[in-house]
Amino acid sequence: IDSGQPRNAPASGVHGYLTRDGMPPAELLRVGRTEVQGYGVRVLVEGCVAQGPYADDGRQGVALAAGRRLTGRRLLVATGLVDELPDVPGVQERWGKDVLHCPYCHGWEVRDRPIAVLASGPMSVHQALLFRQLTDDVTYLTNGLPPTPEQLEQLLARHVRVVDDPVHALQVEHDRLVGVLLTSGDLVACQAVVVATVMRARAGFLAGIGLTPVEHPSGIVEHLTTDDIGRTGAAGVWAAGNVTEAHAQVGAAAAAGAFAGAQINADLAAEDTRLAVDARRAQHALAAR
Repeated sequence: IDSGQPRNAPASGVHGYLTRDGMPPAELLRVGRTEVQGYGVRVLVEGCVAQGPYADDGRQGVALAAGRRLTGRRLLVATGLVDELPDVPGVQERWGKDVLHCPYCHGWEVRDRPIAVLASGPMSVHQALLFRQLTDDVTYLTNGLPPTPEQLEQLLARHVRVVDDPVHALQVEHDRLVGVLLTSGDLVACQAVVVATVMRARAGFLAGIGLTPVEHPSGIVEHLTTDDIGRTGAAGVWAAGNVTEAHAQVGAAAAAGAFAGAQINADLAAEDTRLAVDARRAQHALAAR
């Protein structure tokens, strides 16, 4: 089930970035959905979850916004996460285009270009130092979050320009980012802006069964916790992908889903075997009487 998209909250994991030699993420998603349908899977892209899960005669169920209810013997939650963006005009509109966050996911496409890092969290200095590996032209915009003396020394040693003037908005011309406009009226020219997001698991609909996201030790992520095979603390409910591991890239998230699916199948096989043994024993007991 496609669990829907919270309004005004871009989802992480499938952004609009187009790699230079790869396929757009939306196309990757389409291909994946087509592939799984070849194995008998039904994909309900219109099935936004309105309520759930709930127990129904030993089965797990969810209620869709249109009123339809779906039940199954097990439930695998793979709803990903949401990136909460800095409240700067233009950031949300350019997210997935020339506003980015990860040098390993998106850095190659902006290498050797002027990049501005907008301080928006405890990882911002780290981001600046990482993107400095990709270009000689990095500007760090403190925007009210000045670096510590040690961090400032690191930035200056790596020839990263540090600008203290508050940020007003991103400047866009002809659908291309040209810079960051400061409240002073100055423009910091750049072709990409790096931000640090707050990542939150899309798991609010699980509160009714006692499953709520917890804060990651890093302080920048909320996620669901599971055991080492993907099982949550609620009976019959499993979770995999970015809803449990915010930093997992597409390959790792998909692998986690496949692994959890295998563990669910093993769990079902064990249950089927137990039920079959119970039925056989009852039949033999009846025959003996």
